[in-house]
Amino acid sequence: AHAGWKGALTGVLDATVAAMTALGARTERLVGAIGPTIGPRSYEVGPEFRDAFAAAETASGDLFSPVADSDRLLFDLPAYVARRLAAAGVAVVEDLACDTVADPERFFSYRRACKQGERDYGRLLSAIVRAG
Repeated sequence: AHAGWKGALTGVLDATVAAMTALGARTERLVGAIGPTIGPRSYEVGPEFRDAFAAAETASGDLFSPVADSDRLLFDLPAYVARRLAAAGVAVVEDLACDTVADPERFFSYRRACKQGERDYGRLLSAIVRAG
């Protein structure tokens, strides 16, 4: 499932794991993959984002780091997704550590395109596969 910050925060990962187990998957055999996404050094947010996030997810302070000389923060979305998957019982979570914003040669990025005034930002595709 695709999980940006809103989806991850509101339970899309938990719901996906629940749906898979309802179909017979065992959580100890599930593998979560965090594919290309905005990385923790690229995801700049304001304090209102942190405050809203903390209201719903009280143990989230370590996911934010300050931006020097600014009230802005950097948010670690991949770490949050990994944390939610582990809490849902997923035994193995692999993070490819591919930052779509920081690597324009390999990845499209809506955020990067907007910052640079580009008209289009391309697309990425991922899939969930049930083995066997």
